[in-house]
This record gives sequence, structure tokens and C-alpha cells, in this order.
Amino acid sequence: MWSDVVELFREYMGTGLIVIWYLLSLVYLFIKEKRTPFRILFVYVPLILLLLYFNPLFASVVYGVAGSEIYYRILWLLPVTVVIAYTCVQIYGELKGVKKSLWVMAATLLLAASGRFVYDDPYFHEAENLYHVPESVVDICDAIEVPGREVMAVFPIELVQYVRQYSPVVCMPYGREITVERWNHLDELCDAMEAEQIDLALLAPLAKAAGCHFIILRQDKELIGRVEDYHWVWFGGTEDYTIYRDMDIPLEIPESAP
Repeated sequence: MWSDVVELFREYMGTGLIVIWYLLSLVYLFIKEKRTPFRILFVYVPLILLLLYFNPLFASVVYGVAGSEIYYRILWLLPVTVVIAYTCVQIYGELKGVKKSLWVMAATLLLAASGRFVYDDPYFHEAENLYHVPESVVDICDAIEVPGREVMAVFPIELVQYVRQYSPVVCMPYGREITVERWNHLDELCDAMEAEQIDLALLAPLAKAAGCHFIILRQDKELIGRVEDYHWVWFGGTEDYTIYRDMDIPLEIPESAP
């Protein structure tokens, strides 16, 4: 369990450099900050939280009740960004002349080097619209939505987390749990969707068993088999994805729908 606690902390803190700046900031504020309210907020509270987090007795109790998925959320209470930002401002205020500009540049470079480029993660995209989801999700959901009822659709894994953000009526056989590696969630349908070559003889029965009205596939995926053999018909698509409709899964449209 102790190794899990340490690993959760390491993963939460990313590259590790940000931990160094955070701990150095705590030391700096412990020495320099004399105002009691600020010491409580920026020094004592973070230290108490860290002591609790790394306390084996506390960890064993929380693990026994909630497990690791809840335990790491204690780290959300750490005011990492606030403490580092406050420390940088405090140091800036103590400097004079050109040293102020040099400190701003140095602090900016150090903080930038402490992280990773967010868009290197396949689950992050630059905003393409007001909804802050990929435009392909908007186009696909708008195309397959049926007024007055829900539909079931299976998406490639990189789109899964965005579908629910955009549409409450497009349901999926698996959700965000698939994208979180530490949850170790297994799903045969997801594995079939994410295979390098999509074997329709494997994918189609799984999609039918899940009641999927629509199947969304990447256009760059090679298909093994003919979609027509499984009663799939082309329904539409975007620049990167193709939408198929499974005609074996009934899709009744409410009479009141236009």
C-alpha cells in the first residue's frame, strides 16, 4: 500500500520538478512570511495535508474504506499553484531594478520546464468551438441524434470523454473509465474498436450485443470483412471518421418527432 501512496503522489506531480519548486516555496514562506493568516494558508495547511497523506495509519484507514481512486484526491487540496505563484510574487516584490525582469523570465522558464506540453496527450485538444470538444464530436452527435429518444453509439476511445460533455442523448456502451489506465477496466468491444486492424467478424457481434445503433470508425483503420455482411450501412462521416448504422438494431422514432 505504501508504494501505491508514493506512486500516486509521483503521478499527480507529473515530471517531479514542480514538486521541487513547491517544496522550496514552502521553505521560503516558512522563513520569510510573518503574517499569521498567510502562514496558516500557505505553510501550515499544506504541511498538515502532506503529513496526513504520507501517514501510514491514515492511508490504511482511507484505503480500507475508499481505495486508491479516492485517496489520491487528497492531493487536490494542496494549493500547489497558489503557493508557487504567491512565492514568485513575494520574491518579485523584494527585488529591485533589472533583477525584477530577470526573475520574471527565470521563473517563467523554470515553471514551463516543470511541466509537459498538454496537447501531447491524446485526450487533450485545442478548443475548436464554444463547447470545447472536438468538432468531429459535434458533427457526429448532431448527425445521429434522434429527437425524442436516446441512441446508442460506440466511438473510438479518443472521442469517448467528449460525447457526454456535448450530448445527453447519445449513449455509449463504455465511458471514461476506459481511458483511465489505473482503473484497469477491460472491455472486449473497446479492444475490438482499438485494434490496429478492425475485424468486423469480431466487432459486429459485440456491437450488436451492446445494442449499438451506430458505429463510428476512424477512416484510417483497415477493415477486415465487408460491412454489408453485417447489415451495416454507411450513414455519414467527417474528415476523420465514418458513421455506420446497424440495421439489425431497431431505431424507433417517436411519432411526435418532426
